[in-house]
Amino acid sequence: MSVARIGSVAAARYGALGLPLAFVALPLYVMLPNHYATQFGVPLAALGLLLLAARLFDALVDPWIGRVADAALGRSSRRAWWLAAGASAALLVGFVLLFFPQVRGTDALLLWCGAALLLTYLGYSVVSVIHQAWGARLGGDELQRARVVSWREGLALVGVLLASVLPSLAGLAFTSASLIMLTLIGLWLLRQGPATQAAVQETPPISLALPFRSVAFRRLLAVYLCNGIASAVPATLVLFFVRDRLQLPQDEALFLGSYFAAAALSIALWMRCIQAIGLARSWLLAMGLAVLSFGWALALDSGDRLGFLGVCIASGAALGADLAVPGAMLAGVIQTAGHARQAEGAYFGWWNFATKLNLALAAGLALPALQWLGYAPGEQDAAALSALSLVYCALPCALKLLAAGLLYGLLIRNETPR
Repeated sequence: MSVARIGSVAAARYGALGLPLAFVALPLYVMLPNHYATQFGVPLAALGLLLLAARLFDALVDPWIGRVADAALGRSSRRAWWLAAGASAALLVGFVLLFFPQVRGTDALLLWCGAALLLTYLGYSVVSVIHQAWGARLGGDELQRARVVSWREGLALVGVLLASVLPSLAGLAFTSASLIMLTLIGLWLLRQGPATQAAVQETPPISLALPFRSVAFRRLLAVYLCNGIASAVPATLVLFFVRDRLQLPQDEALFLGSYFAAAALSIALWMRCIQAIGLARSWLLAMGLAVLSFGWALALDSGDRLGFLGVCIASGAALGADLAVPGAMLAGVIQTAGHARQAEGAYFGWWNFATKLNLALAAGLALPALQWLGYAPGEQDAAALSALSLVYCALPCALKLLAAGLLYGLLIRNETPR
């Protein structure tokens, strides 16, 4: 079944599971460090090292999960769905345990957090890889692949918007209950959505190294890694920046909501841009927008609500391309390499490995570095706040510029003229 034959309702049913997956990702990757540091007094260095270790373990198992996903999808969509449903149960249990620890004391909290993280990450990874590989197996040309990914990522942004406001407005208990309900709905709709195409032929288990035989995949992955670290650093530090540098904790929901709303609304504009100039050049344009927005943030000071709101809107618009473009480019790489309907799970396993490596490095390097530079949550010393601004703003700009250079040099310059 090609994307051209999949209607909007069917595409929405497929993409619906992206909503709870994104809903859980925001608390897991953005709110968790601040939650354990401020609510339970866990030191930033210890917390950063724990997150680094847990995320590295999570990243390392993703390629193996991709192999399992390919085997399940190769047999039937129904088999893959049941695997996703079981993993979702593990995800939900782990999430609740993570945010409602039943122990006290730094050592006990670190052990609890580590165990709950492993369970949550494992469930999340299995569901995510299956969902992404499922979408890639729907096929289609460049624009059609972008549309399928946009349905998934657009609905994911709705989930992120909900997650950005629910914890502060309704509390973590209501947030957890909402996650459970949304996951059940997403799974049910996926069951009713478009089935994947059958495998091209019966194949032996896919080699984990298969994706790296493609030069295009290696180049795209390099760009994705660099760009991902640039995005993961501010995602890890945004609440610290809002509370201590800007001293506007009451506006957290406004800032996060505007950021993800801008991303959601920008996807339609990026689709037009993709149609006009292609996937890679659209992504390059978004990287430039992100550099401008974080450069602007570097000049902000305490109480600058409107200035940071502008940063959130501009960087959120850039995020829209980050969500819609790379996954569509990867689906194209899989087709070009001749591995369509055979090895999508293997590719997305390594893709998720890269995503989580970015998050691991952001937490494992940025948080200890801030502590080493003299910053701690609630710190108002001028030197500490300056260090926070540099790590939150200047480091992502440098990494985005490097990613843009790689994108142009490795991919755009070698493109066939449109």
